[in-house]
Amino acid sequence: MNIIKFLILILSGIASTTLSAAEVRVAFGEKIPPFCFPATDSGIEVEVIGEALAYRGHVLKPEYYPFARIPVAFLAHNVDAAMTDLGRDMESEGAFYGNPAVFYDNVFITLKERNLTIEKPEDLQGLSVIAFHGAAKRYPDWLTDVQASNLYHEQNNQALQALTLDRQHYDVVLSDRNIFNYFTLHLKRERGFDPKPVEEHHFVELNPMDYRPVFWDEHIRDDFNAGLKHLKETGRYQEIYDKYLK
Repeated sequence: MNIIKFLILILSGIASTTLSAAEVRVAFGEKIPPFCFPATDSGIEVEVIGEALAYRGHVLKPEYYPFARIPVAFLAHNVDAAMTDLGRDMESEGAFYGNPAVFYDNVFITLKERNLTIEKPEDLQGLSVIAFHGAAKRYPDWLTDVQASNLYHEQNNQALQALTLDRQHYDVVLSDRNIFNYFTLHLKRERGFDPKPVEEHHFVELNPMDYRPVFWDEHIRDDFNAGLKHLKETGRYQEIYDKYLK
């Protein structure tokens, strides 16, 4: 092979890569620390998805929406991908699901000194519960009776969960364990918060397939999956988590 043919092959490869790379508009939730920080385009989920896309040359352009509007924006083709389908089947709409980028592991959290056991819905009887917005709709079997007894409250500002539990304004917090840990660490650093030990109660089985990013372009979905696999194999995936939670 002469030098001219060699250069043509190299330049063709570069052109092919450039043409296949894309700017990918992804819909994220606007208030989900430590997974999304809109003001700085950062957070666990933003960084994982961005770096996974970058593995094959794509550029992430995050766009932020109230959580309930994420699937609406996706179905309207206002974005190229979304962090979640929010329980709606997008495959029937012609979309393609990626592998799970992050995991939301919702648990009940109580003060260890209370020595509470939560294994079934009846164990919440008589206990006050503070949860994230929309939790009652997601877990009606567990929370309907608590709502009826006026001992239930939903709060968008999840930093208050750690504070109100510690001060025993509520008996139980329902939260993603990483979100709760993030706010606990944040309060310790920023306000000198000295939290009492807590205990986690797992009440539903974590299914990674419940929360997956969804794409309109199958090629970009495949590139994302390849990048995500690379992040995990190299240890970079865990580094991103540790950056926000340690």
